[in-house]
Amino acid sequence: MGKIDLMGKRVLVTLPLTEAQRQGFRSLIEGAGGEVVFILEPNVTKDDVDAASLILGNVPAQTLHEPKGLEWLQTSSAGYDHYLAPGRLAPDTLLTNATGAYGQAVSEHMFAQLLCLMKKLHRYRDNQVHRFWHDEGSVDTLVGKTVLVMGTGDIGTAFARLVHAMGATVWGVRRHVSVCHEPFVRMIELSDVRSFLGAVDVVASVLPSSDESRGLANKDFFDAMKPGSYFVNAGRGDLVVTEDLCEALGSNHLAGVALDVTNPEPLPEDNPLWAEPNALITPHVAGFWHLQATTDNVVGICLDNLRAYIAEEPLRNVVDW
Repeated sequence: MGKIDLMGKRVLVTLPLTEAQRQGFRSLIEGAGGEVVFILEPNVTKDDVDAASLILGNVPAQTLHEPKGLEWLQTSSAGYDHYLAPGRLAPDTLLTNATGAYGQAVSEHMFAQLLCLMKKLHRYRDNQVHRFWHDEGSVDTLVGKTVLVMGTGDIGTAFARLVHAMGATVWGVRRHVSVCHEPFVRMIELSDVRSFLGAVDVVASVLPSSDESRGLANKDFFDAMKPGSYFVNAGRGDLVVTEDLCEALGSNHLAGVALDVTNPEPLPEDNPLWAEPNALITPHVAGFWHLQATTDNVVGICLDNLRAYIAEEPLRNVVDW
């Protein structure tokens, strides 16, 4: 293998780094002759992007207008769909993402939300705010339940392990059926998912945005779900037709809904979903930088890919866009 010369090239790093982590990037980049600039994502401008040959970390999508000098964008997120809009990246730009960094953080968040709904902790928290001592009645359990996980990659598998450890049987959904891996006992093709909704107690989605997923969770989808079941979404908000979800909640067809992503985002103050007593909503925070392990995972992926890029070796998580 050869070695890429970064002489005269600027590398923009937008990750929230410790000084020790910054030094790791400096050593690699300056050792290959390049210049490194550290700017946190919210502060990045179009001029910063235009001056960069390599970008490690996310940048505001509006700063990308097919920058001709940009050779490689390594995102700090697992999602990348907002960078694929026409005119964002030049056709020859290499794009890699941070798949594998968010399994722990997002799965734990989803798991906590689901248990909160099943044990009615959200209602008790509301009662606490109003200093209201009241028994909310019967609760639910994951023991003996069947959970359908839409998206069986890093995050979906991590979530499946958590619910399986609590006594649930777990089915998986993929765009194309593949061999089952633990803890999944059944794998279903996305195009067939509605046929199985009536047989499960929880539907949890971590699907990315795609032509197949957008608007999939509509009235027909929720009507097909088992009465008294739960819906969890931490993938993309555009999976859901929000009006149809509100109807399913308002009619008590669903026992509860846990959302870390909504359609639209941010969810407008006057959206009726806010007022649903059995909806638990968080503002797209399951991932991001809230868990230190996530930051460490993202930094590790970026450093590994930077070493591979300089050494002209294969990179992880290359997006075929």
